[in-house]
Amino acid sequence: MKVLAITSIRSEYDLMTPLFSKLEDDEDIQLKLLVSGAHNSVSFGYTCNDIKKDGFDILLEIESLIDADSKSARLKSAAILLISAVDIVKSYNPDLIIYAGDREDVMIGALLGGYLGTPTIHFYGGDHAADGHIDNPIRHAVSKLSTCHFVSTDEHKKRLLNLKEPEWRIFNVGSIALDKFRLIPKNKDIARNVAHKHISKPIALVIYHPIHEEIAKAPSIVRVILSSLVKFGYHCFVGLPNTDPGNIQIRNTINKFSAESDDVTVYGNLCREDFVSLFKSSSIIVGNSSAGLLEAASIPIPCINVGMRQRGRSCGKNVIFVDAQQNDIESALVAVSSDRFQSQMKTVVNPYGDGYSAEKAFSLIKSIDFKSLLDKKEDPLCE
Repeated sequence: MKVLAITSIRSEYDLMTPLFSKLEDDEDIQLKLLVSGAHNSVSFGYTCNDIKKDGFDILLEIESLIDADSKSARLKSAAILLISAVDIVKSYNPDLIIYAGDREDVMIGALLGGYLGTPTIHFYGGDHAADGHIDNPIRHAVSKLSTCHFVSTDEHKKRLLNLKEPEWRIFNVGSIALDKFRLIPKNKDIARNVAHKHISKPIALVIYHPIHEEIAKAPSIVRVILSSLVKFGYHCFVGLPNTDPGNIQIRNTINKFSAESDDVTVYGNLCREDFVSLFKSSSIIVGNSSAGLLEAASIPIPCINVGMRQRGRSCGKNVIFVDAQQNDIESALVAVSSDRFQSQMKTVVNPYGDGYSAEKAFSLIKSIDFKSLLDKKEDPLCE
């Protein structure tokens, strides 16, 4: 069985790696990766090297990312990915194409599968945020184009059912992102290794990505987050943002603030083991990354989600949503340190799974006759 996995950015690659490893180790499966986007950009750490270090077989590397920090750049990047991939994917003729999430590359994966007659699996479909970001309709559109759906929660399954996807196409495997928290131990020296100095203060992991509605004020939001955390006695480990429009101003703000404060350490790309270890060593995660909603409950640590991004998504009791104002952020910092909240943290359950999702997904891939499911004949008018 020939399986082609599409990956374009470090965050989504790390979500899927536990499954990739299982597919790679199976003698009846030939796994190859199509690597594009931020993976092949020096500006974003050229993480294609990490894929090579992991030992996965790369079918094709595509320099598709237009690093222009504009609204049109992502669309142009998607066009480059499609035109560059179609002939070699057709020639390779995989039995299955898999992709994850809600970025533009998953749309390309769905189109390749649909038009080339190849079954596809969309991971993490059925999710939804109330922020109005383009990721929502992309995610839902990709689900309609895909053969099968490996979702993370029953809520996501229900949403796909409401999109008139038949139940027999939908499988709840949980979030594969959680497997790495079970498999990777914490390195007690990780803070020193990343910061290159001893860190005695509690650690705040800060990840903030731009969204269209907040682009103009995003730099000030980041500065408020960092100043509030420093004021409350945290040492901030700040991840640089993804490739969405507005990322350059955020990067500049982060780098300027870190130059002004000894309590801020900036990192670009950490290897999977180091990132998980740093996550496990943190006392809190603040920003608007999906990692706060999907993964922090598996440690568990509190998450303060700032601004509009991620609103409306399922999450554990460890998450507090706040407006992007200093008073709101500081009030949330007081709340998460309270005895009541800390007691609540002891009973937090992650709604996205138990850390054994890769095995569930692998077993399904081995057992499902995807070719028989390829034709989507179901009529949305039929109940």
